[in-house]
Order: sequence, then structure tokens, then C-alpha cells
Amino acid sequence: MMRYRWPMRTTLTLADDVAAAIEAIRRERSIGFSEAVNELCRAGLARRDRPQPFVQPTHDVGVVVDVTNVQEAIEQLDGPRAR
Repeated sequence: MMRYRWPMRTTLTLADDVAAAIEAIRRERSIGFSEAVNELCRAGLARRDRPQPFVQPTHDVGVVVDVTNVQEAIEQLDGPRAR
């Protein structure tokens, strides 16, 4: 982990992968440390604002169940003694 100090005397401890991402952005864009950190923070905040839609995973179990009659569906799935 790397520690950085800003003129306002705030210390931030960064994980190695985060520090590497900041350094990569600094080098790629020829920008300062604070600007790179702000860009990464803004990108993270933008992703947080758009949650991923929920998708219920399903699996084919090879059985087709008619659920128009719940009692028959329960008997088909659990057996006749499931009442």
C-alpha cells in the first residue's frame, strides 16, 4: 500500500492496484496525481449510479409443471403425500 499526503494534510492509504491505476492514468494523460484520483473517483461514482438490472438465474430441470392447479403441481413435484 502507498500513502500520499496532500497540502490540506489529508493522508490516504491506497491499495497497490489502485495506486497502479492512478499512476497509469497519470502517465497516459500527463496529468497530476489529484486529477487522476478525481477521474477515478468520478468514474466509480458514475458506475454506482447505474445499478445492474436483476436477472434471476434459471435452470432447466427437465420437468414441465402446469401451475393452473396448485394442488396438482405440488403433488407432481413433491408426491401425493406432500399435503
